[in-house]
Amino acid sequence: MLTILGPRDSHSRHCDGLARRDFLKIGGMVLGGLSLPQLLAAEAQAGIGKSHKAIINVFLPGGPPHQDMWDIKVDAPAEIRGEFQPIKTNVGGIEIGEIFPKIAAIADKCVFIRSIVGATGGHDSYQCMTGRALRPAPAGGWPAAGAWISKLKGPVNQTIPPHLSLCYKTDHAEWGYDGNGGFLGIAHSPFKLVGGRTETTKTDTMVLQGITLDRLQDRQSLLGSFDHFRRDLDTSGKMAGLDSFTQQAVGILTSSAMADALDISKEDPKLVEQYGKGDPKFRDDGAPKLTENFLIARRLVEAGARVVSLNFSRWDHHGQNFKAIRDDGPLLDRATAALISDLHARGLDKDVSVVVWGEFGRTPKINNSAGRDHWPQVSCALLACGGMRTGQVIGATNRLGEHAIERPVSFQEVWATLYHNLGLNLRAIREFDLRGRPQYLVDDGVEPLKEVI
Repeated sequence: MLTILGPRDSHSRHCDGLARRDFLKIGGMVLGGLSLPQLLAAEAQAGIGKSHKAIINVFLPGGPPHQDMWDIKVDAPAEIRGEFQPIKTNVGGIEIGEIFPKIAAIADKCVFIRSIVGATGGHDSYQCMTGRALRPAPAGGWPAAGAWISKLKGPVNQTIPPHLSLCYKTDHAEWGYDGNGGFLGIAHSPFKLVGGRTETTKTDTMVLQGITLDRLQDRQSLLGSFDHFRRDLDTSGKMAGLDSFTQQAVGILTSSAMADALDISKEDPKLVEQYGKGDPKFRDDGAPKLTENFLIARRLVEAGARVVSLNFSRWDHHGQNFKAIRDDGPLLDRATAALISDLHARGLDKDVSVVVWGEFGRTPKINNSAGRDHWPQVSCALLACGGMRTGQVIGATNRLGEHAIERPVSFQEVWATLYHNLGLNLRAIREFDLRGRPQYLVDDGVEPLKEVI
């Protein structure tokens, strides 16, 4: 929440009768159980043709079952194949799980990766947010991909931070990890739009108490000239981060349009219906099933965000896997298909990349509780838009879905592709960690997926 006070002049009133002494408050907006600070409004109204390169990163916490989604194993024995049947897509020769008919209908706009390898096996989103393993890490830690993009691209405008998070904190804290600035500093960590189920998981806030609109610029000038020597000597990046928050606050306060970007009541109700109504409740340690977040992510990138991450539901089904997929799969199917179709309809499909994935896959063999256990050997992902060549499958696993037998794809290769879509040169860009060692977007030898470029 961000609040400033107007001057106490009882003769100064707006046309609605409110005195200017009444405070101007940019607070939270409740939408389907989602608390969203209105400070994320765009400086200009969102509209077709107002675009920039951006990424929407959808994380499925817990490890989605690859063999029940994009890699159905019809020739495997029953104890591996499971309950779901394949369905045809609108691309000849490509079949996916029957729980995803809406995605099947737009398969020509998707890339199904069936051979993600290199998962470390940890129950966290780290590799999906950074492309890297948690260890080893450089001094200061690996930056999230959104932090790299924030550093290299900067904001589109001062009313929207370039790196935003719709990731809920859960009882599994690692599932709510949305990346941080690492050695690039806190200025490039994601601005968190949502919290969690506990008092300790709050959204980021900015409050300027007792500051009038008339005094705001004077105060900013004072802050800008105060203690430059100490700020210059600070090597932790914290002061730079605080400066960026102050700059962001000023940009938001002086913006002409505060909440338009996030007010989905301005959307056509038919479009809102396409995304569907989610379930805001936390269940079984996972994130809420908010399909509305997919629409909000689209509105945020349209308004100026460069990277928006969100987590959706819970996929760690050691028991009753098939019931859980029947419950959650249609929600994911609907929201993902709506997002991809919406981006195409708005002419944003060349500029906004979408990735949907989890930290690892699930065991080929179904356990005694009708569940699937952890399986870091191989997992899956869905890519869309971003100007990529779509309507294809990349990679393959063996008959039992145990390991990749064709075109293994690493987390870094996916991020190399997404960086490429944003116009970043993988070899020309380097930044220095806190020990002064040069670091790059991806490791030497890692290239974008040639199949989609």
